[in-house]
Amino acid sequence: MAMPIASIIGGTGQIGLAVAERLARDGWEVRLVSRAPPPIAGPWQHVAVDREDRDAFRKALAGGADLLLDCVAFDERHADQLLDVQDSVGHLGVISSASVYCDAQGRTLDEAGQCGFPVFPVPIHEDHRTVEPGPQTYSTRKAAIERRILDGARAKVTILRPCAIHGPYSKHAREWWFVKRLLDGRTRIPLAYGGRSRFQTTSTQAIAEALRFSLSSDQSQVLNVVDADAPTVAEIARAIMDSMGRHADLLGLPDAPYPPALGATPWSVEKPIVCASSVPSTTTYAEGVGRAVRWLIAATQHRDWREVLPQLAAYPARHFDYAVDDQALATAGAKHISI
Repeated sequence: MAMPIASIIGGTGQIGLAVAERLARDGWEVRLVSRAPPPIAGPWQHVAVDREDRDAFRKALAGGADLLLDCVAFDERHADQLLDVQDSVGHLGVISSASVYCDAQGRTLDEAGQCGFPVFPVPIHEDHRTVEPGPQTYSTRKAAIERRILDGARAKVTILRPCAIHGPYSKHAREWWFVKRLLDGRTRIPLAYGGRSRFQTTSTQAIAEALRFSLSSDQSQVLNVVDADAPTVAEIARAIMDSMGRHADLLGLPDAPYPPALGATPWSVEKPIVCASSVPSTTTYAEGVGRAVRWLIAATQHRDWREVLPQLAAYPARHFDYAVDDQALATAGAKHISI
């Protein structure tokens, strides 16, 4: 029997590599479709192509695949590219985002700093209301991709909605916020909202398992992808410290308007964002984050972290201004968090 074939667009990034490793273990022939070569060797082929070169992209996918997964679809043009080749594909998979969800007032995370923080049920299920599709924001573009694919596909479709993704080979590793502080010898770390914020986490391994789960269904599906738990920021800190064998005191700051000026981590949200999923998950954040932490330490050992994590570095926040940390630690009313 011939091996099933998977083509993964953006396959050399953190999600694509996790999926490639999982499928290869199951006996799939895996092709990574991207501009840049993979950062590690593995049981896969690399197809070098720029998807913006539409003819070259179509030619690269002309051989067909049992599964075509797009990890880097950012607007409707990319959805149209997938629909162009769908007749040679058995199953279309698209990585979307839990950011497509909006609250009763139509607010998403995109507008949280301007229009007030969205208020979601705990947890958010896959049938929760989503923002209207459009070109305006990250969330509306992801919603537009979902709508175009689901409306136009003749092949079976799986839409995956992860939240705060963690895993090796990330260009936006939130865990670095704690890892660097611990490596730099910081012994007291302030946390906004008392460290109680919950911003749903999703490991790249959970994404790979969710996609594998979806292959057993004959129906098109939209699936949230989550870790087995939804840790608080304080619990995230504890898990990272445990994985590194280092310790720092965590001090919770009084609540403040969003976004907080002091103690703001990449997971610090004013109100909880917790997702439920139809995909069974057994691995907690603490059980899965060690792989990301080990990779971060190795990848940044002899390089400027900004080169390793360009997407995190591009954020307007001053992640490692320790003078701001010290100001927060001196703030009256700070209280120690016992975790």
